[in-house]
Amino acid sequence: MLETEIVVKVNEGLHARPATQFAKLAKEFSCSLQIFRGTTSADAKSAVKLMLLGIKQDDQILLRADGSDESVAVNRLLAFLSEPSAGVQPAQAAQAAQAAQPAQTEAVSASVNGSHTMATDAATPEAALYVRGVPASEGLACGEAFVYLPEALRATRQFIEPHEVATELDRFSAAFTESIAALDQQFKTMGCHDDIVEALADVAQSDEFSGAVKQRIASGWDAAAATLQVGEELAASFLAMEDEYLRSRADDIHGITRQVALRLLGMEDVSLASLSRPCVVLAAELSALDFARARVANIVGLVCTKGSATSHLAIMARSHGIPAVLGLPVDEALLRGATRVALDGAQGQVWFDPSPEVEAGFATRIAQEKSRHAALSVYRDVEPLTRDGRHVEIAANLGSLGEIDAALEAGAMGVGLFRTELLFMDRRTMPDEDEQAAIYTKLAQAFHPRPVVIRTLDVGGDKPVPGIVFPEEDNPFLGWRGVRMCLDRPDVFMPQLRALLRAATVGNVQVMIPMIDDVDEVRRVKALIATCGEALTEEGVAWAQPKLGIMVETPAAALTADLLAQEVDFFSIGTNDLTQYVMAVDRMNPDLASLYRTDHPAVLRAIGMVCKAANNAGIPVAVCGEAAARPEMIPLFIDLGVTELSMSPSSVLRAKKIVCEL
Repeated sequence: MLETEIVVKVNEGLHARPATQFAKLAKEFSCSLQIFRGTTSADAKSAVKLMLLGIKQDDQILLRADGSDESVAVNRLLAFLSEPSAGVQPAQAAQAAQAAQPAQTEAVSASVNGSHTMATDAATPEAALYVRGVPASEGLACGEAFVYLPEALRATRQFIEPHEVATELDRFSAAFTESIAALDQQFKTMGCHDDIVEALADVAQSDEFSGAVKQRIASGWDAAAATLQVGEELAASFLAMEDEYLRSRADDIHGITRQVALRLLGMEDVSLASLSRPCVVLAAELSALDFARARVANIVGLVCTKGSATSHLAIMARSHGIPAVLGLPVDEALLRGATRVALDGAQGQVWFDPSPEVEAGFATRIAQEKSRHAALSVYRDVEPLTRDGRHVEIAANLGSLGEIDAALEAGAMGVGLFRTELLFMDRRTMPDEDEQAAIYTKLAQAFHPRPVVIRTLDVGGDKPVPGIVFPEEDNPFLGWRGVRMCLDRPDVFMPQLRALLRAATVGNVQVMIPMIDDVDEVRRVKALIATCGEALTEEGVAWAQPKLGIMVETPAAALTADLLAQEVDFFSIGTNDLTQYVMAVDRMNPDLASLYRTDHPAVLRAIGMVCKAANNAGIPVAVCGEAAARPEMIPLFIDLGVTELSMSPSSVLRAKKIVCEL
């Protein structure tokens, strides 16, 4: 028997893919292999058990081997654990880089109808009843409903007779094989990597999942009941872990469990990928990944009972010009019963099964809206000037390379905000320096010579990413997020800064730091940038010094804007968070929507202070929050001294027109 201790150097530890590759390597040897982490241990040939150990990068572990080939096994496994990139396929970086390619204006009288708050609007035919939610993405939609409410699965029975065991085992094996094949096809359609499928399949085929299900069937359980129960128990094991990334693997377990159980129950799951014609999607909530998997061209509108105007779903809907109403105060029964839906995204109004008169009214309004949008196309190449000669830049807010074409088609004058957190969140490992450099470079080249403002990683307890363990916080919006987290995690921050410096050679990249409170934070970021530049020079890697700016989104930054202006090249006001912090209102709470007002005098005074400080220092100041696209706010911002407005691509043309008419 051999035992040896080692400090694990695998990037982010033995999460799904490295654990899968490690277990695969271990299975090549006949000797028994055990991994010990503290007082717990696991079979090194089981990827699931390795993941449940929660081994992180720089953890010290003990490897024990016992058998005829123990010496060779230990040497090979130690080499694996010592390699930072172990478990990551060489083509992964290239594949990732390639794949990356509203205020209420009218009063309504409300009445209570059951559990739903209904209102009448004299402007609509027959004073039709509608439900009001949170305006999330403006525009009008009317059409067939597509209900996206996956039902909880329940087995029709729990136990079976002894003579049924063999049949149930065969049913499970068939359903399991079909599910793994479907999983493989789904990920290929999404453009994901084979190693993700391999990791998920390894979890599914493990003794902890398929093995445990078979054991339970052999003891007298129905195949569907055994699958659902084992899946729930295994998912709970992952949810109990501290590491956020490993906890999120419970979603994988739930997904695999559901797919197998659906086949055993003879059911088909609802999927946005199955949208074959234009529909209004009705849901309790949608994740950004749900939306990304959908046939977006067939989503004419979105209605959800959860969510807010500043959620990622709302941002994505606005980017694609899809009308959306979120936080709708109705129960799921109303959604399930609807066959047709009409909605006004600007007013947050939704009509379920509207009358022919309401539908006719919507048809007229939609046609008028299309005509107005077509008329705006003349502003595509316009450099907007106010009547008194003030030049205002109208730029786009983007979250992925897939939105570039829409922004260019709309005539965006560059990118005022590129949200890099979406590159980190919708994946199982963090993007490395090369991946990020490729994405930022492609973005900069697409808009050259127009400026491209790239915001550094802005995540926190409310937006977890793999590889970063966020503390449990009562209020994550006030916690360890944005630049606070980045300065504490140079291993995460410096690769991004290096990638940004490399992309800056295109000539138009600007870097923006979020969640700044203090001048010292800016100086610390500058020092890290200088260190990255020196290292790149020593390595012979080309780089350039980008302009450096900050997001002004905290009251502290607004109140000390005169001091911060001496340290940076530009300001960009994030009205989403600034409004939240100034008004002490949780912007994610639909019940407080009436208090979440960017046009409140307190918020406008804060913006005015920032503009005055920027003007005195001779630096530009932008607004990149969602309020930048609101027609009633644009004149206010320009009067306060804002020089750039940045918004979803779908709002760019209208904003140009408004500026030219001021």
